[in-house]
Amino acid sequence: MTTVGDVLRDWRARRRLSQLDLAGEADVSTRHLSFVESGRAAPSRDLLLRLAEPLAMPLREQNRLLLAAGYAPVHGERALDAPDMAAALAAVDAVLRAHAPFPALAVDRHWNLVRANDAATAMLVGIEPILLEPPVNVLRATLHPKGLAPRIANLAEWRHHLLARLRMDIDRSADPALEALHAELRSYPSPVSREPHVPVARIAVPLAIQSEAHGRVLSFLSTTTVFGTATDVTLAELTLECFYPADDDTRQALLSGSRP
Repeated sequence: MTTVGDVLRDWRARRRLSQLDLAGEADVSTRHLSFVESGRAAPSRDLLLRLAEPLAMPLREQNRLLLAAGYAPVHGERALDAPDMAAALAAVDAVLRAHAPFPALAVDRHWNLVRANDAATAMLVGIEPILLEPPVNVLRATLHPKGLAPRIANLAEWRHHLLARLRMDIDRSADPALEALHAELRSYPSPVSREPHVPVARIAVPLAIQSEAHGRVLSFLSTTTVFGTATDVTLAELTLECFYPADDDTRQALLSGSRP
């Protein structure tokens, strides 16, 4: 059975914080924190939430900490189709529609596709059908040899970029499913690194993808958006990924009405 001490020690190790460091950040004595971790003292709900803050624990992990202490979770976890989520999903849909004709999509905590605008959906046309069976994992569909990988002109650097982002997600969430996904993606054939295809690579990593519709490489920069005030676990773990043209040729190609 997982104890409060197990959870706290694990997250202190992830954040490289000693008991002294964490106690100072949470305004509690080191002695009392030691007693909490060893099981000699029963922490209050308020203390656990104070400890979770400097540890930057995701809402899901805060709930796990509370459950380990015998408390009910404080953060709800609703299904995306729950009535309470309607307003949030409407906001997501509005962002995706407004981003057209440029690609934009929304993914859950495991990088499974939740929503996509037409431009993003068009990017997936032509890949192996099994990769498009729900739930569609965006990272798998991108890096799989039968996915988008053969069309990505700068596959080596884009692969490195995505694996680094996934590693950061793992460090933030401690999610074993993401660890398994990372191991799977790393097992795919590793391409030979080539020079960046667009100058903007000096300030950001672009996605340079071969477009069959245009007969040329289209280059994109990506940004991520999250709900900064979410108190629901599912909503807090939702990420919007928006792609912007990295050069004028790409911008004009998409503004012309053609798909990526």
